Amino acid sequence: MQPIINLILRFGIIELFLVFFAAVNLLTFSLYAIDKRKAIKNKHRISERTLLFFTIAGGGIGALLGMCLARHKTRKIKFKFAVTLGMLIALIPVIHIAHSFTLDRTIRYVEVKFYSENWPAELDGYRIAFMTDMHVITDETMRTVAAELNERNLDLLLLGGDFSVRNAHYQGTVKEIARINTTDGIFGVEGNHDNYRRLFAAKEQHGITPLDNSGTRIRDGFYLAGVQDLWNRDPNIAEAIADAHADDFILLLTHNPDVVMLQSTIGIDFILAGHTHAGQISFFGFPMYLLRGSITDYGTRFGYGFAYSADGVPVFTSSGIGVYYTVPRIVARPEVVIFTMYRVER
Repeated sequence: MQPIINLILRFGIIELFLVFFAAVNLLTFSLYAIDKRKAIKNKHRISERTLLFFTIAGGGIGALLGMCLARHKTRKIKFKFAVTLGMLIALIPVIHIAHSFTLDRTIRYVEVKFYSENWPAELDGYRIAFMTDMHVITDETMRTVAAELNERNLDLLLLGGDFSVRNAHYQGTVKEIARINTTDGIFGVEGNHDNYRRLFAAKEQHGITPLDNSGTRIRDGFYLAGVQDLWNRDPNIAEAIADAHADDFILLLTHNPDVVMLQSTIGIDFILAGHTHAGQISFFGFPMYLLRGSITDYGTRFGYGFAYSADGVPVFTSSGIGVYYTVPRIVARPEVVIFTMYRVER
């Protein structure tokens, strides 16, 4: 398994698939053409089972060309059906690859209204942007994101961790993020790919406040807390919210959402997380990769969007904004989420 993973990381999963797709269709076309020649010369034939197998296993285009150009198996219903099925099967990865080269490379800005009984009424309309899993996002792209966010009247910007530590790439990313204007500042936690000491130092250098099992009062009635990464260190939710008042609206920031199933979240009103990338490579949006259990212990629970902690606290898991080195996003669009906060009466 590891050699296959190394191959994918080196050459790219899309590139390897395109090579496979071209090869299987060329092979399928060749089999049809060879079998047609054998039929004309009354020689030993290629079995229909073999032709049908390659037709359905991704070789639909090659089979169609073989039927049309070599005029082979054109009268047999089962081959017409197999070609149709093969074309449909081939269309599925083609749609996903097209999505990866288009929408999955376009950052979306998701506007979400969040209502809570505990949100301070005087802060209605307060706007919080959440951005996570930057990884190898380019400085140019981040500069474009900063320009866009500067047009959206933000009160607060929160960062969910996971920068790229290779070649100190994170330094440029942090510098560009610091260009984003907010009323109440920029705060962030570490991710599992971060060297927190270096990342926190870079953040502080550019006026970004790290949250390290700690919290701070943003406004009267609004307390922000953040915890260490679950995989790298020792997150402690109780410590992070220790200085909050009983009637505060408490927003907790964590990179890995699993921590909210392992520790008490009682007293917290809203939780933001990242880490899962919406599965990174999904099947029409369903994060099948998360079922492996290597990223999260809770399957697709924290794949994307709203879920709940073990104590019933709403958790929003973002798909993130960057890509993990050479692994593409496939039907898992990058995003920045902007929450507009409102009080709802009981």
